[in-house]
Amino acid sequence: MKIKFQILSICLAFVIHSQNIAQGSAGSDASSELRSLVDIPTAGVLESGNLGLSFEAMQYGIFSTKVELGLFKNFNLGVSYGGSKIIGTGNPDFYPMPGFHAKFRVFTETKTIPSITFGFNSQGKGKHLDSLNRYEIKSPGVYTSFSKNYKLLGYFSLHATANYSFERKDGDENINIGFGFEKTIGPTVSLVAEYDFALNDNSKNSLGDGKGYFNVGIRWAASYGLTVGLDFRNIFENKVSQTYTGPERALIINYVRNIF
Repeated sequence: MKIKFQILSICLAFVIHSQNIAQGSAGSDASSELRSLVDIPTAGVLESGNLGLSFEAMQYGIFSTKVELGLFKNFNLGVSYGGSKIIGTGNPDFYPMPGFHAKFRVFTETKTIPSITFGFNSQGKGKHLDSLNRYEIKSPGVYTSFSKNYKLLGYFSLHATANYSFERKDGDENINIGFGFEKTIGPTVSLVAEYDFALNDNSKNSLGDGKGYFNVGIRWAASYGLTVGLDFRNIFENKVSQTYTGPERALIINYVRNIF
């Protein structure tokens, strides 16, 4: 019993200590901006000279990584790569091409006007379907994002985006929209939620069945520059050929540090 109490005390001390020092991209003491909710890009960018490393593990042994750089003020460039069956058994199915990312914030938030960014992202999520030349969740392609922060028991942020994906072999070429929010919970934790209308993934040959993608996640700034997250994806079970019930789970790790 004494040993259990000591272990509990150590864990509690670690949590309290991390609350004091952690400054990742979550919570009211975040040192870097949240650059996406779950899938939806926000208007957040890396500061000039900052390097961002992201890792994501999803169902089917899917693993992807992304490297981003704050090249200039309000301008980010990045590259990503991954595949399915990376974790687990069987031969890995790597994505056919790396994903490329560019993001430019054209307007910084004021008291009355949101931040506005324009960007390009060719990296989708999930398996890559060679027959349709697309990912399960289409890449955003070209997009614009809007973000506005409010003080409300910490911070409450609203986000909206519109995008046009170049994954069009399924015949669905519509412009897509989405929106979501981030709510800080104390200095190091944030709750995120988003709804992707998937207007470009609801036609006859598409993978979605018209309900859209509703995703939620929790983010924790574990230490300086390091953020860990857990996502619950596709809560509305929007995939036509889905063989399972319940949300998909994904693990997120994000690290940011200054390099120049």
